[in-house]
Amino acid sequence: MTSTGQDPVRPAHWRTVVSFVQRTARLSPGQQRAYEQYWPALGRKVDELGEDPVDFDAWFGRSAPVLLEIGSGMGETTAQLTAAAPELNYVAAEVYKPGLAQLLLRVEKLGLTNLRLLRGDAVTLLRKNIPADSLHGIRIFFPDPWPKKKHHKRRLVQPEFVALAASRIKPGGTLHLATDWEQYSEEMMAACLATPLLRNRFAGEPGGWAPRPDWRPVTKFESRAHEEGRVIHDLIFERI
Repeated sequence: MTSTGQDPVRPAHWRTVVSFVQRTARLSPGQQRAYEQYWPALGRKVDELGEDPVDFDAWFGRSAPVLLEIGSGMGETTAQLTAAAPELNYVAAEVYKPGLAQLLLRVEKLGLTNLRLLRGDAVTLLRKNIPADSLHGIRIFFPDPWPKKKHHKRRLVQPEFVALAASRIKPGGTLHLATDWEQYSEEMMAACLATPLLRNRFAGEPGGWAPRPDWRPVTKFESRAHEEGRVIHDLIFERI
């Protein structure tokens, strides 16, 4: 099955709420220095991209598979994953400026050359600036669960979003999700199973859940979940 290039979702107005809140926070002196030094070359704001697709080959200075991570937080896991995959052009999308600045400090410390940063709404990025059938994969690890029922509408991983994300991944690429919230994991699974462009790589495993990958670093969210007795669920679906 191939994508037609048309979004398999409703037009822009379908999204009446976003999955994040704009937080303001001061940068530490080190973060401020890193942001000023590295952001001009390594970072861009989504709302300044316009309607044009991002030319990742030009931005990275090479042609390589592009992997998008949505919600890089403070960047510890992102930096480790980027360092472990020098063959990939790794892109981190995040709304929180201090998190991006902290990630730039990690870029400096590890000497990473295969990471670029995008600040802003990942849905807008996917809809406007990422062509269909172009990404090697998308990773979303421990997105905000918005645990209160009245806030569930803010959850990022919903059917419309999964359909959009799947359309941007090349055939054979993967959508990898992870969460420690049981009810959210069930919603994620249902959304992925309902997307015709996706196939569960681990359909034969109990519940269809993927075994925890050894290569995924343990995040602070995952450690907290274990301490509180919550089960981690990984979902790995392949674009067909």
